[in-house]
Order: sequence, then C-alpha cells, then structure tokens
Amino acid sequence: MMHVLIAPVFEKALISIHAHNIVPLVFDIPKLIEHGHLSTNIAMTLARHLKRKPADIAQDIINALVFEDDIVESVHIAGAGFINIYAKPTLFHKVIESIRLKGSDYGRTEYGKGKSANVEYVSANPTGKLHLGHGRNAAIGDTIANLLEWAGYKVTREYYFNNAGNQMNMLAKSIFARYRQLCGTPEYPFPEDGYHGDYIKDIAQKAIELYGAEYRDPTEEILFSLRKIGEEWCFSSILHTLKKMKIHQDTFFNEDSLYHDGTIDILLNELKIKGLSYDKDGATWFNFSRIDESLTDRVIVKQTGEPTYRLPDIAYHRNKFERNYDIIVDIFGADHIATIPDVTAALKALDYDTKKLKVLIYQFVTLWENGEQVKMSKRSGKSYTLDELIDEVGPDIVRFFFIMRGAQTQLEFDLNIAREQNDKNPVYYLQYVHARICSMISNAADKELIPNLDAQLHFLTAPAELTLITALSRFEESTLKAAHAMEPQIIAEYLRETASAFHSFYHDCRIIGEEQNISQARINLALITKTVIHNGLAILGISSPEKM
Repeated sequence: MMHVLIAPVFEKALISIHAHNIVPLVFDIPKLIEHGHLSTNIAMTLARHLKRKPADIAQDIINALVFEDDIVESVHIAGAGFINIYAKPTLFHKVIESIRLKGSDYGRTEYGKGKSANVEYVSANPTGKLHLGHGRNAAIGDTIANLLEWAGYKVTREYYFNNAGNQMNMLAKSIFARYRQLCGTPEYPFPEDGYHGDYIKDIAQKAIELYGAEYRDPTEEILFSLRKIGEEWCFSSILHTLKKMKIHQDTFFNEDSLYHDGTIDILLNELKIKGLSYDKDGATWFNFSRIDESLTDRVIVKQTGEPTYRLPDIAYHRNKFERNYDIIVDIFGADHIATIPDVTAALKALDYDTKKLKVLIYQFVTLWENGEQVKMSKRSGKSYTLDELIDEVGPDIVRFFFIMRGAQTQLEFDLNIAREQNDKNPVYYLQYVHARICSMISNAADKELIPNLDAQLHFLTAPAELTLITALSRFEESTLKAAHAMEPQIIAEYLRETASAFHSFYHDCRIIGEEQNISQARINLALITKTVIHNGLAILGISSPEKM
C-alpha cells in the first residue's frame, strides 16, 4: 500500500524523461532498512530499452521527482541502479490511516470483480476414509477458493466423484466378504484387490443390522445393495471429516451423470466427426499424437465397451468450460501429472480456451516424530487417516501445516512441533498475537483506557511502530499476489513476518502508562494488527482465539 502513494510521483517523472509505459513500474520493500523503505529497479529494466546506463537513468528519474506532500526524506541510487526511497513518518501515517478507514475489509480487492471461478478439490471417491494426501488437497483447494473470493471473484467450490465402475464393485465385494466372515464363515475368501481397512467391517456390521445374516451368495442384487450402503457410509465419513476441517463445497458433481445425460456419447460422436478418435483392436483411441507430436495416442473406450478414465475427465472438464467460468482450477496429487497434458490437449482440440484452466499439482505428505518417519498411528496401529490427525493436533494446525510450504514441495509434517503449545508451533505463534491484543485491550479498559478509534496516528514515530506499519501495509498486496499465483503459503509467510513485527512493537512500545495521545495511537495500531491477523487467518481457514 505504501507504493500507492509513491508510484504516481514516479509515473510523472517517467513521463517527463520520455520513459513512461515502456516497462512495468514495480516497488519492493527492502529487507534491510539501510536500503530504504521502498526500492525500485525501474532504471535497470529500462536500460536495455533506452540503451543507457542504469545509473544515469536512475539519476534522471530522481532529478524529475516532485513530491508535493512531506512524505519522503531522501531518494538515493544504490548498486547498479536501484532507486531506494527513504520515507518520513508522514508517509507511514497516511498508510495506517488508509488501512484504518478500510476496517474489516482490509485485504479485499476488486481484481476479480465481475468474474467467476470454479475450484475443484478433494474429489475423493466414496470407497474409504480420507487420507493425508486428501487433507493437503482439501487445505490447498479451500484456501485458494478463499483467496479468489478475497480478490473479488464469485467462486464455486466443487467436488467431483465417481460412484460407479470397478472400484465401487470392489467395495461391494469387500463388504460382502467381511459380511460373510462376520456371519460365521471366517474362511470366506477376501478379494485380492479388495479394500482392507477396518471400516469395511463397520459397513458389513451395518449390513447385518439392516438385512440380518441371510445373504449367502454375492448376487447382483445383493452387491448393489451393499454398494449403496458402502457409498453412503463412506460419503458420510468424508463429509464428517471435511466438516471437522472447516471445509465445505457448493457443488457435488457425479461422474455417473455424464453417462446418464448423454454427455459421453455426444463427446465420442464429436471426436469421431473431428477426426480426433479412431478404432483399433476393438477399442476406441484418442488421436493425441495428431494434436501434439509429444503425446501418445490413448485408449478411451476398451474392447469391453468400458471407458478409461481419460474419457470422463475430458467430458467433465468440457462441462465446466460450458458453464462459462473465467477461471477453472483443479487441485491434483502428483500421481495425476501424466493425465493433465492429454486432457488439456483434448480441450484445446475441441476449441476451448485452455488458458482458463489452472492445474495445481501438490506433493504428498509424510509424518515425522522424534526425527523418524511415522507410518502407523499409535492409537489404531494402522496407517494414519486424516480424521486421526485432526483429532490428535486439531483442525487449525492441520490446515496450516498442509499449506505452509509450496504445493510442489514434499511436506514433512512434524508431529512434535504440531503438539507444541509455544512459539515453536507456527499456528500458536500467530494465534497468540490475536489473543494477546484482545487481552491487552481488556487490560486497558480495566484501567479506563477505552480505545478511541479517532485517535491521532501521527504520534506513531518509534522505529518498531514504523516497522509494524510497513508490515501491515503489505497485507493487501500479499493477498492479491497469493490469489494471482494461487500460492497460499504466501499468506502464511506474510503472517509470520507481521507477527514478528508486532512482537517487537509490543516489547519496545509501552501502551498502558504512556501519555494519553501516544497510548491511544498505539492501541489503534494494535487493533489494526488484530484485524490483519484475523483476516489472514480467516483466509487460511484458521480460527482467531481471543484467549489462549
């Protein structure tokens, strides 16, 4: 936000030296105060276009700068041509006043106003409980949906699932095997590729409660009934886990509907007419190599008439494009990476604008404890489920840990740190800022120091105060940057830096017991910090406790 007050002056200077709109004017906040409060490399990026030395261009820009308000102390050239700006406290006061006026909406922008986005995430089939990979998918997807909403988009949160096909048939056969074993035939064979989790026994027990122990043979009718019981049980479990993680979706799209409404048949016919498919060895192939020589032709309908997963994937994405979203976001695990080029190429061949499609790939999660990888839960003796992890460390910590690293980075989830109730735990560190401010305001009120929301902010001149204002000024651009890049970890890192700036302010700047005007200004600064921390945590789907 600080650059908003500085940029117009630089724009006028660029116009005066005939260097306007050649390259973007970008400002950064230097990490070291010795390099100024703001910095730009505009002279260096202009050098190639103007065929001049960056330092000479920088000097021309500085000579043309005219600051009407008393907001800048000095401007200097550094290094090969960086322009460093040193601000007066007046600039900080203008910034913090602007933030105060925005109130609880600070951090929201209109970048995506009038545009729509579809974010598909989780999308686990109803064949079992959610695992840790699903959890990371959920946290990334839900946070990106939040970021897009804060950027002004109208967002649809979507869950895509398949309750048909071989995997559901195998679920039914697995339930039937456990059903027979529970009904007094322990030697009944279990399917080689069946689902082995203990939850299958729970579903089988429910089947016994509903139908008794009468079933002897896995007839089509019996397997259909068991499949429906299994699907309902698994979906109920999935939704229960997502609710614990504070995640919801607006739309649940059933893959099976693509067959019932004729979408698959229409697609197959169009592929044939366009010459994008051909028949070979009794199967139907998609002619990917015709579109892109780097791709390999793939079977989309087997000899048996059963489609491969690429066909419904293409049809489903086509459906999303037909719903006219401006952005379509897919959150996929690394095991899906091979299918993305094929689906994208197919959509492009069908004349869809694939620039609208953003596919985010995330790496999987490993649990660590005492320096060793943990594969089994101590409580269950089985592989960790997402449910167990949430129960053990809480939904806030689970969500934050899943997004605090870039999606394409392998995530090592440290259980020791997750259990800490101190500054070693990054979630505790952030939430404690919010709770500390709430406690401070309460203590001030006990001493009859009631916040004056119209307090004069020009009393904020201490270095720790100005550093905190600088951190707060970056929130809006951080939310926009994170939304544009679709990288939630940008907000996690921003909050950590802002929390650090607040702790320094709290340590260096006394609030209660100071002169009235200074105390009120500092209370206002603390309240604005509270709003920023609350809003940042809300974007990440994390609570802001008032007491800890």
